Amino acid sequence: MNANASDGSNPATARRAEPPADKYLREIWLAGGCFWGLEAYLAALDGVVYTNVGYANGTTANPTYEQVCYENTGHAETVHVRYDPRRIELGTLLTYFFKVIDPTSLNRQGNDRGSQYRTGIYYRDAADRETIAAKVAEEQRKYRAPIVTEVLPLSNYYPAEEAHQLYLAKNPHGYCHVDLSVLEDDPRNKKNAGKKAGDEDRYAKPGEAELRSRLTDRQYRVTQECGTEPPFANEFWDNHAPGLYVDVATGEPLFSSRDKFDSGTGWPSFTRPVASEAVAAKTDRSLAMTRTEVHSRYGKSHLGHVFEDGPREKGGLRYCINSAALRFIPLEKMEEEGYGEYIDFVR
Repeated sequence: MNANASDGSNPATARRAEPPADKYLREIWLAGGCFWGLEAYLAALDGVVYTNVGYANGTTANPTYEQVCYENTGHAETVHVRYDPRRIELGTLLTYFFKVIDPTSLNRQGNDRGSQYRTGIYYRDAADRETIAAKVAEEQRKYRAPIVTEVLPLSNYYPAEEAHQLYLAKNPHGYCHVDLSVLEDDPRNKKNAGKKAGDEDRYAKPGEAELRSRLTDRQYRVTQECGTEPPFANEFWDNHAPGLYVDVATGEPLFSSRDKFDSGTGWPSFTRPVASEAVAAKTDRSLAMTRTEVHSRYGKSHLGHVFEDGPREKGGLRYCINSAALRFIPLEKMEEEGYGEYIDFVR
């Protein structure tokens, strides 16, 4: 049986409606002990658009939960994740995965023991193997004991019974070995989505007089009058220092140096914003062409445009941004300037 075995042929299983077809969506299968808590945790991440729990890489077709627990089927309790790499990359997703598992524990997570509770990362796309290997190597430096998390191609996957899907949403006080509170203040949490209480006031657009005094002529023309600065003759097009880029008019966090790349265009280019909600898009039909213009969320500053010619492995988008719309905060100054919660986005 191959990885497409999740066809719902087992009467005991039921599939939920899947997200609309989207050419950008990617998928990965993650095993981290009891799948109830791991699914709730992963589903809460901004950029994760679909989750389903099931049984992966075993020897029995269409197993039931009881068979996986008691009949040595070889399956691992696994969460199937579909994610939008324009909002969360695989490496970032795996960073969050490793935060809630003990990768050095063999066949045990929390209070659960057995081979079905082993940890694993299963993939279909061979191109993901390099990213996974790099992340495992990075995590290994944190431990003296060897990491035993499996990294294997997905050989099969069968969705679990409907009772197990979104289990903690149906049973809020049910068992969970994952500490879901770690996401309460995290900008990647969908409930937060890069937004905290008070941000609307903190990053509110200043009045006209203050804007005129705060911004240079070029900054004002770009952010307030939808201007464009020349390529290769702007402040940040070749800046390679680690740090955070914020709205020059309001200070709202917009882009991380980690997502910056050299597009060869002469303007700062990013594969994604720090949160999908941090920028707003609208159609721009100026200059006898149709483009997608991007603005900051709170200040409504004109930033630049977004195009679909970015790195495919990073989601395929290129946010082409004017340096004049940005203020750069070096990594070493982020904490003192009040952006400490975004340090992980840069590192």
